Amino acid sequence: METVKALTIAGSDSGGGAGIQADIKTFQELKVYGMSAITAVTAQNTLGVQGVFPITLNGIQQQLASIAEDLSPQAVKTGMLFNSDVIKLVAESIKLYQWGNLVVDPVMVAKGGSSLLQEEAVEALRKQLIPLSTVVTPNIPEAEVITGMKIDTMKKRKEAAEAILNLGAASVVIKGGHDATEAASDLFYDGTRFSLYSGPRIRTKNTHGTGCTFSAALTAELAKGKSLADSIHTAKGFIQAAIEQDLHIGEGHGPTNHWAYNSKEVAALDA
Repeated sequence: METVKALTIAGSDSGGGAGIQADIKTFQELKVYGMSAITAVTAQNTLGVQGVFPITLNGIQQQLASIAEDLSPQAVKTGMLFNSDVIKLVAESIKLYQWGNLVVDPVMVAKGGSSLLQEEAVEALRKQLIPLSTVVTPNIPEAEVITGMKIDTMKKRKEAAEAILNLGAASVVIKGGHDATEAASDLFYDGTRFSLYSGPRIRTKNTHGTGCTFSAALTAELAKGKSLADSIHTAKGFIQAAIEQDLHIGEGHGPTNHWAYNSKEVAALDA
């Protein structure tokens, strides 16, 4: 049986809660072999981002070429890409290597408020990367930046989803973590119909890496050949468990629990 592989192209989080580290942990928990191309190294913890140190374009290109030569992935996720030059390089590489199942997670701002994407990069994201995507997974603030809209109702969220598809995306999930309602509902749109994936809202400050983790779980399931609907369903269950079973570490916005999903599954079997 072929080992299923997934690639994450993103920044490194020294605190381990988001970015490359969250993605690799999620891939592993879902029994997918994880690989990475690091775009920037960050110095960060639960209190915030203390520094961002970009990798050179040549360094990123060589990482991608090495993966393509020997370990071609069944799915690819992008996270923090930092600037327009990196976005252009990544988009060109994805086309060159003909990588499919592309999940674009448009990481823009860290939980502590630090910007992780330069302003001029937003247009490159719209024009060069989003049109290649199988699914784009912004949270509400990221969807507002991409579309230039204020999103404060479900109607507005649906309009934003349509606007993102008009940029060339095949589908979009606008995550609902920033919504103020009791249910945390993620809105999926594929150009034909809207679907809501909902779970009870957990009142906690420890949500660092939720977006990365959700998108990584979605990527892992697509790599296995699962449908988008099934992949989103698993990703929703994965992040719900990760938030519910809090790790309680750090003094700020703590990370989610990446082993919670499988612990929950085992507990259900033992019950």
